[in-house]
Amino acid sequence: MSTVELTKENFDQVVTDSDFILIDFWASWCGPCRQFAPVYEGASERHTDLVFAKVDTEAQQELAAAFEIRSIPTLMIVRDNVAVFAQPGALPEAALEDVIGQARALDMDEVRKTIEEAQPAAAETEPSAEA
Repeated sequence: MSTVELTKENFDQVVTDSDFILIDFWASWCGPCRQFAPVYEGASERHTDLVFAKVDTEAQQELAAAFEIRSIPTLMIVRDNVAVFAQPGALPEAALEDVIGQARALDMDEVRKTIEEAQPAAAETEPSAEA
């Protein structure tokens, strides 16, 4: 499967419509980005049930700034509209496969519960389950 080029115009729609999306923040002048590209493309061919996307940080500086991308390449994984992984650096193939496997294994109900518990404002406005 080929990768989807994300722009500020299509980003929200593509991410919202995808249950599981990997996003590679990259730039053409970046050596590690060029090294990571075939690894990422290979993974997209092996995992055809997932959406693989790329953000050209030069062309999409607003998106890169919105996600506070300071180092490229940066890989982000979003499941059910929740960012579950973000890490700068070019991953070797085995590490990328491991990260994909870990993200697949996540219990998203547990992830959402953990996020809710970490938001004190939400906890203060909702009655506790113990009451």
